[in-house]
Amino acid sequence: MILFVFSALVQDILLQIRNMVKLIHTLADHGDDVNCCAFSSSLLATCSLDKTIRLYSLSDFTELPHSPLKLHTYAVHCCCFSPSGHILASCSTDGTTVLWNTQNGEPLAVMEQPSGSPVRVCQFSPDSTCLVSGAADGTVVLWNAQSYKLYRCGSVKDGSLVACAFSPDGNLFVTGSSCGDLTVWDDKMRCLHSEKAHDLGITCCDFSSQPVSDGEQGLQYFRLASCGQDCQIKIWVVSFTHILGFELKYKSTLSGHCAPVLACAFSHNGQMLVSGSVDKSVIVYDTNTENILHTLTQHTRYVTTCAFAPNILLLATGSMDKTVNIWQFDLETPCQARSAEDEAKQFPEDWSEDDVSVWLCAQGLNDLVGIFKMNNIDGRELLNLTKESLADDLKIESLGLRSKVLRKIEELRTEVKTLSSGIPDEFLCPITRELMKDPVIASDGYSYEKEAMENWISKKKRTSPMTNLVLPSVVLTPNRTLKMAISRWLETHQK
Repeated sequence: MILFVFSALVQDILLQIRNMVKLIHTLADHGDDVNCCAFSSSLLATCSLDKTIRLYSLSDFTELPHSPLKLHTYAVHCCCFSPSGHILASCSTDGTTVLWNTQNGEPLAVMEQPSGSPVRVCQFSPDSTCLVSGAADGTVVLWNAQSYKLYRCGSVKDGSLVACAFSPDGNLFVTGSSCGDLTVWDDKMRCLHSEKAHDLGITCCDFSSQPVSDGEQGLQYFRLASCGQDCQIKIWVVSFTHILGFELKYKSTLSGHCAPVLACAFSHNGQMLVSGSVDKSVIVYDTNTENILHTLTQHTRYVTTCAFAPNILLLATGSMDKTVNIWQFDLETPCQARSAEDEAKQFPEDWSEDDVSVWLCAQGLNDLVGIFKMNNIDGRELLNLTKESLADDLKIESLGLRSKVLRKIEELRTEVKTLSSGIPDEFLCPITRELMKDPVIASDGYSYEKEAMENWISKKKRTSPMTNLVLPSVVLTPNRTLKMAISRWLETHQK
């Protein structure tokens, strides 16, 4: 979804977005509280106090023939997919973490917590090589996900481990305890940092998959969200380099819930954060502005879990009411939802000089506002700027600065082209910016046109086109769910 965010239009856009999510399906197969839900690129997994894990196809939300998965002898607290989606992990009060083959439902391994304590949380590393399990006695185990052997073991000082999240680069992971401590570990299970984050206990934490760049030093940071019994959601900024070491900084607190917050999760593109609460509501936030986009109140009891799908705009929320609700975000962009008169104003060629100034500030080009104002650069003039006009007419002497401006203008032109075509942004290949015909999922979790991604891998370094991080694998998996969505959209819009 493309949002041109500039001051005069922010509130109007947010009002439009509020009407862009709808409940499309409710799953009511569990016989007790739903504790967790998780997406792969093609499946949804849910687990419950009823001791089972259930698997559903994202194409029509039918339950798979080999579902439910039954092996645990007590409540199942957490489930998660490996990045490829081929393996599902689940953990239980019975003290075990089970790995399942998602294609046939067969158990691959049963890994027992050394202490035998109830396992409350489990999480795969981004490269699928490791799995973390955290238990009620505070023990945390790092397992080799290939050999199913215990690799490292540690423990927190106080409380039960109830939350865990890996950083997108896999260099560290964070655990949260019922005593309210956030503890940061490196990939060798060395404790890097621990601090009190929520006074009454942490319930969940999640990393945004999208790094935040420091333009001055070229460093990358990651956003971390945590929530707790104190009714708060906190945003943290995390950085880790072997040269500068580790740093965790508190950034802000999100308001909205009036009772303990039990779950939080970032959308895959990092643009939204969802939370579920004892107040029975689900709130979706814009991570850039931290404004509330949606408040969903369909559940009749505590909301215990929430998760975004990785490649399509779906949200799953689970509750003590024994149901899982599936929400779909309207593919219509805010610009398309506006009236014709307002819509015209959205396009950059119709921007005023003031709109251009706001855009410059949003791109970190504040120093150029005066120059652009002096030369009466409006939206149409902006789109027609060239490297020659930047140097000769606007007298921008710095080659690097001219190059940055041209890059930003080219991105703007691409956005204009996308808006004009009316094609949903998630149907466009991030590399070619063209409608995908054969979408595939890369190991960074993003979908690309198969041919474009194969060319990227063969000609470029093995890095993600979206995050610039090293790809854990060059395996490309067909995204059949996205391909079907594109086909349905074409049938609707090309009659």
